[in-house]
Amino acid sequence: MHGTGFHMKHSIRRQFALIFIGLMMAAVFLCWFINIMFLEEYYIRSKTDVIMAAYESIRQAANSDTYNTDEFKEELDDICGVYNITIYVMDMNSQVRYVSVNGGEELEKRLMAYLFGILSETVKVIREDDEYVVQKVRAGGDEYLEMYGRLNSGISFIMRTPVESIRESVKVANRFLAYIGVLATMAGGVIIWFIAGKITKPILELNRISEKMVHLDFEAKYAGGAHNEIDLLGENINKLSASLERSISELKTANNELQKDIEKKNEIDEMRKEFLANVSHELKTPIALIQGYAEGLSEGINDDPESQKFYCEVIVDEASKMNQMVQKLLTLNQLEFGNDVVNMERFDLTALVKNYVQSAEILTKQNGIEVRMEEYEPIYVWGDEYKVEEVVMNYFSNAVNHCGGEKKIIIKLNQEENHVRVDVFNTGTPIPEESISHLWEKFYKVDKARTREYGGSGVGLSIVKAIMESMNRKYGVENYTNGVLFWFELEKA
Repeated sequence: MHGTGFHMKHSIRRQFALIFIGLMMAAVFLCWFINIMFLEEYYIRSKTDVIMAAYESIRQAANSDTYNTDEFKEELDDICGVYNITIYVMDMNSQVRYVSVNGGEELEKRLMAYLFGILSETVKVIREDDEYVVQKVRAGGDEYLEMYGRLNSGISFIMRTPVESIRESVKVANRFLAYIGVLATMAGGVIIWFIAGKITKPILELNRISEKMVHLDFEAKYAGGAHNEIDLLGENINKLSASLERSISELKTANNELQKDIEKKNEIDEMRKEFLANVSHELKTPIALIQGYAEGLSEGINDDPESQKFYCEVIVDEASKMNQMVQKLLTLNQLEFGNDVVNMERFDLTALVKNYVQSAEILTKQNGIEVRMEEYEPIYVWGDEYKVEEVVMNYFSNAVNHCGGEKKIIIKLNQEENHVRVDVFNTGTPIPEESISHLWEKFYKVDKARTREYGGSGVGLSIVKAIMESMNRKYGVENYTNGVLFWFELEKA
């Protein structure tokens, strides 16, 4: 509301109109003032100039002795007709040389009276010389501008022209000027109002665009076609809008990256804390066992060779478990922090799985497990062969460790249109539903006692998760009534 009120009160359109009306009124007032002060004087001067022109004609004719010619009379007739001047001219013998037809005879007595100095009237002398006098006189209620004199050649003359009421003329002129001034001011005000509207319309448009820019809306663009200074300003605002949008986008991108870096740092800190806590927890038991059995050996608690051998086997076994866990943790650490390069290559998945199953045959026979895998043609896929083998190893060892019931492990390679899915199924107890979402977390164990029994660290499935995500491929687990199936997918080559 405040911004709208400001624009309504101080709009350029209104200021233009007020300034124009003010200038028009000032011009009218100035003309009115000049009329009052100088119009009468200017009028008298103009009349005086006309009389002086007639005087020059008479003087030149007298000097050249041509006042008896028809040319002289025609020239004076023209002056009298054009300028409304009455003229009477006589020579030194009082003989008439020229009388204007518009009442020149009436001036004979006045000329005689002037020459003999017997005319007593109040006059206002305007211009005077040795040969003439120009004065303003009143006769019969009217005002005249009169000139009389005697030339060196003996020619005497008198002429006069009526002077209308200057004051009345000024009043009429000023009244007329006032009417015209008011009408012109009103018409000009309306015209300037519309013109100012056209001028201020693009300015208001620029204001609307700038208000949107304040609220970080850069969609609106100025599109003027006048090719003037306002259009130039509009083009610069468009450039400013684009520049601001680009800068804000870059800032948001940088801010987003910074936020991600902060989140990643916090995540790394949490992972570090969790890692230390889990490692400490996982290593605490084997270290305690190693320490206990080592102290027993050093103190000679049991000198029986069989007991000593058992003590040593426990120490070696626990040390081996610790070594395996540390190796897996190092592998997982490299995967999670992106320090391990993924080498995408084309390889035979069938051969990889088959070779690993054959290498683990001793382990399955020891545990009385039957492994089933159909014969497959070579199936070529894209992936990191070493890491895929790591996934197969973790799935297979996990199946061996949790195999129960009929003691069977079934491996399938299912070909789809664009990918191949590897299934590793083992019979046994299904995974509790509440544990499925946590299987891929580091050090998570569904059955801690059993995991401890076969030496599991709870890191294997975390390694699977990190490997599959590094190759951007899917993986998962499914429960069945008689067992559990782990699977992963690879792109078909």
